[in-house]
Amino acid sequence: MNAHAPIHTNEMQLRIDLAAALRLSARNDWHEGVANHFSAAVSPDGRTFLVNPRWKHFSMATASELLLVDADDPETMNRPDAPDPSAWSIHSAIHRNLPHARVALHLHPPYATTLATLKDPAIYPIDQVTARFFRRIAYDLSFGGIATEEAEGERIAASIGNHSAVMMGNHGVTTVAPTVAEAFDAMYHLERAARQLVLAYQTGQPLNIMSDELAEATAREWDVYKDAEHAHFAEMKRILDREDPSYAE
Repeated sequence: MNAHAPIHTNEMQLRIDLAAALRLSARNDWHEGVANHFSAAVSPDGRTFLVNPRWKHFSMATASELLLVDADDPETMNRPDAPDPSAWSIHSAIHRNLPHARVALHLHPPYATTLATLKDPAIYPIDQVTARFFRRIAYDLSFGGIATEEAEGERIAASIGNHSAVMMGNHGVTTVAPTVAEAFDAMYHLERAARQLVLAYQTGQPLNIMSDELAEATAREWDVYKDAEHAHFAEMKRILDREDPSYAE
């Protein structure tokens, strides 16, 4: 992208928040080696975005090292500091095609990924956390290998549609939201929901699935907790600030 292009006024805060989310994901053991990737749009049209640098461990992420890239720049992968190929494939497609996805977090957390390996990866409403995702999560069951090709990213973006999360069969999960706080909170609860289901399956007992009416009513109740999503992330950043504030450097 043009080195002299104007920087959106909230870029520094986005950098700090995205670095915090990367650090927190490592603490929660949601990451996988030096893979997985987060992004946040900085331009009004969403096509200029931040993404974590290639093959850097989440636990050492800092705000200043995040890459600024342009979803429409075909030379991005020829840069000396090019992002991970799968990060470019997935996140450039999301930021080109989904205006509501200002932030996108892609991970392979243990419970959600376990659920994604099942023939039926659906998140059934068996408690209030799983009910949060009732009819509010997309399913992409057309895994085509590690997402290094443009077509794979385009398909993943198309599968998300208007949803805020996608269960990626044989792969992992992605959450999208207007802010880092909301995307992080969605990922946190998505992994918790998957854990509830995996543990319930392990009992060998039938699931006690809510009625559609109760599940929908419960999902709607989550909408009034939007402020709590931001408070959750703010509290987690306070922990980082107390224990290791270097993420904001």
